[in-house]
Amino acid sequence: MAIILFRLDSSVLTSHHMRQRTYLYSCRHSPLGTSLRLRSGSGLLIMSSGCGCGAGRWREHPGEAGAAPMSVLNEEVGVTELVSQEFFDGIVNHVDGDYPGKSFYTRAAFLEALASFPGFGNAATPDDSRREVAAFFAHVAHETGHFRFIEEICNDGRAYRDESRAEYPCAPGKRYFGRGPLQLTWNYNYGAAGKSIGYDLLASPETVAEDPVVSFKTALWYWMERVRPAAKAGTGFGATIRAINGGECGGGNPKAVERRVRFYKEYCERFGVAPGDNLTC
Repeated sequence: MAIILFRLDSSVLTSHHMRQRTYLYSCRHSPLGTSLRLRSGSGLLIMSSGCGCGAGRWREHPGEAGAAPMSVLNEEVGVTELVSQEFFDGIVNHVDGDYPGKSFYTRAAFLEALASFPGFGNAATPDDSRREVAAFFAHVAHETGHFRFIEEICNDGRAYRDESRAEYPCAPGKRYFGRGPLQLTWNYNYGAAGKSIGYDLLASPETVAEDPVVSFKTALWYWMERVRPAAKAGTGFGATIRAINGGECGGGNPKAVERRVRFYKEYCERFGVAPGDNLTC
């Protein structure tokens, strides 16, 4: 039986909910008579679900003076539920053939990396959370060719060494080309990401292509530090494209933009959320 997390909608978080009491809810449309108990105060509850009851279908049983007759709950699905094994395998198996990334990128590695970034997929609303996860994997699918590639495939020998960034000094002979789910690039990104996750990636940038957990951690770090702030401005999926590869925007590479948007819409549909506005850049 599935375990589903709900959060009380702020519109029904009235004073009687704030007292430390227990309230009983039942599913209005449940043939199984599924019920749950909420310990008020935190606004959170966990239930065993078998009835498929969604938002607006839970009835509060009054028993306390002043209790509201009914409360609306907004369903909140975590990242681990959205990024199921089926979802992950769907990306991996999108393209046939034997590619290095297909055995490198795993859901287990993603979930282990995710533990270091609890804020990911935890946006202001459940719908925004779903959109964030959809956007992240849309870019990952594009950047890696659906988990086929670990390292940049169109590199022309560039080392991506910005010697002017003295706080992130380049190691002798090391190249900082694209690696990992979001193709981490440039010494200053390797340096900042490594500092955040506890690895000296300036000295060993190849670790991003050798350790799948580190690889996913760098992608999540880049998302939280470089991409999410742009998306928070309320400018839609297009802002995330600009934050990841602004060179594609403004007619720079319309086909690449179209692919990213197509993947994003596909994953939004899978997660049951509207993609929103301003999808291109």
